Amino acid sequence: MQSSDQLHIHTPEQIALELPLAGIGSRFLGLAIDTLLQIVLYLLGILAFAWIGIAGLARYIEWLPPSWLTAAIILFVFCVYWGYFAIFEILWKGQTPGKRLAKIRVIKESGRPINAYEAVARNLMRAIDVLPTMYGAGIICMMLNSQNRRIGDFVAGTVVVHDQRTEEVRPDWNTAAEAAAVNPQLALLTADDLVLIETYLQRRFQLERTVRDSAAFQIGIRVTNKTGLQRDPSQSMDDFLEAVARQIRDTARFR
Repeated sequence: MQSSDQLHIHTPEQIALELPLAGIGSRFLGLAIDTLLQIVLYLLGILAFAWIGIAGLARYIEWLPPSWLTAAIILFVFCVYWGYFAIFEILWKGQTPGKRLAKIRVIKESGRPINAYEAVARNLMRAIDVLPTMYGAGIICMMLNSQNRRIGDFVAGTVVVHDQRTEEVRPDWNTAAEAAAVNPQLALLTADDLVLIETYLQRRFQLERTVRDSAAFQIGIRVTNKTGLQRDPSQSMDDFLEAVARQIRDTARFR
């Protein structure tokens, strides 16, 4: 799976997927944007607390202990500093506003989306990555491994890759394009299914015949199990998968 600039993932269907790893430059571009947004949130928080005092709203919560304002400020700063990255990565499946603008994404080593555990774990480790200053430990760690992973990535089992849209994966078509009615059952297939099908179609001629036939059969079974669609006896498995991919593309769901 190791590569200086690519993450290689072998799926159960024996299809090799390659994802471009994000370098230090693109990762720090995303971090810089996120840091600026955090500063904006801090400023908005300061203005909000100041407005509470100026508007005299504090008298409505006089029942709170005198130290409530200090505690509220500490809690706010804690949530912005520690919660910003984790919350966005949970809700946006591995992205923060900065990562989205830099077109990068956090994923598991297996290529699957991260869950709440990975998002929280990798971001708690920022306390170590940031040492002694300006993410010094994180930068050194990234320079010492081929996948540009910081300490938090090793703890959570994650990597950061360039975010590829499904339109960037285009297969080598074996059949001519034909107009066909889109089967509504294909809506049960996800963007990951489309990437898997088109990656196979793109790489099939590079595979050994036995591996190619086995991979096509496994993907065909996956499509059938999810949608109930059956291959026409006159169709080869490749033609069936091409027809499925074309029809999904025609819906423009993943453009």
